Amino acid sequence: MFYYLSLELSDQISGLNVFRYITFRTGGALMTSLFLVFMFGPWLISNLRLKQGRGQPIREDGPARHIIEKQGTPTMGGLMILAGIVISTLLWADLNNLYVWSVLFVTLGFGAIGFYDDYLKVTRAAVGGFSGRMRLALEFVIAGFAVWMFTALGDDKLSNALALPFLKDTLIQLGAVFVLFGMVVVVGAGNAVNLTDGLDGLAIVPVMIAAASFGVIVYLAGNVKFADYLQIHYIRGTGELAVLCGALIGAGLGFLWFNAPPAMIFMGDTGSLSLGGTLGAIAVAAKHEIVLAIIGGLFVLETVSVIVQVASFKLTGKRVFAMAPLHHHFEQKGWKEPTIVIRFWIISVVLALIGLATLKLR
Repeated sequence: MFYYLSLELSDQISGLNVFRYITFRTGGALMTSLFLVFMFGPWLISNLRLKQGRGQPIREDGPARHIIEKQGTPTMGGLMILAGIVISTLLWADLNNLYVWSVLFVTLGFGAIGFYDDYLKVTRAAVGGFSGRMRLALEFVIAGFAVWMFTALGDDKLSNALALPFLKDTLIQLGAVFVLFGMVVVVGAGNAVNLTDGLDGLAIVPVMIAAASFGVIVYLAGNVKFADYLQIHYIRGTGELAVLCGALIGAGLGFLWFNAPPAMIFMGDTGSLSLGGTLGAIAVAAKHEIVLAIIGGLFVLETVSVIVQVASFKLTGKRVFAMAPLHHHFEQKGWKEPTIVIRFWIISVVLALIGLATLKLR
């Protein structure tokens, strides 16, 4: 909205020209989403606590202390994050940009799946939601549409190609297989963040770190001069996704205010699934899928720990970790929750710096 306002009135009010700059609108989206979550967060928490009663069901096979310390905490806090992201993006982004609408489609689609899953868990007072196969099928359909849109928006050389970090001119042409590859990236990212969301504040900060990193990446990749200077692939229109990244960071900061230990609310699948899917979609749009695996390396580690644990137990009857995902392993080893969370945040910062280094080391 503000972008179009500047186009219409900039001739009369020269100061409105500032709304044409992506950097300014990214900052505006960040502050707007932060304000919205701060303003309406307490109201949402009160209503969710009233409606959910006993709050999010706690896994009986998880750490024993969670049953005592986290029982009664409401879930679906992802609703406040989604509201902040969507409203801020609609206010500050160029709504003629189809990349923005495609990523928002993933955000809201994955958020709806996560919301339904949370709803079933709360109403049934059980840790299981709806069918895992059905859930994955819906995620792949949503991701498939978004990735198809990205290929339609890109130029012929890049649309179905996989770019490699550290190599400036190397492209692997995947053809029609790229859509499937992109779907796996988006769905994998959504579920990886979902697995990471197990301790107060653990998932939201790495998500914000990744969003900030990809805000820089899409801004540079969407600017022909910066892309040429850094020798990265220029993708027209992706710069506008920086506004959405800013909205995500602001909403995440607002949510962290209420999710900091001891958490007043959990984001639930509503938040974790949608945020992960958003990051995956942005990475595919910007042709930085492999860089996502670096910047989001913490999410990868958490996912791999679950895969290794399940595979080891089925094949040998033995467990590699005391408990999976990885953060529960360290809990079982005696680490305090704040220690695990802060150390995982540090890992996320280091991985983000490594990922951003790929922009220059070519």
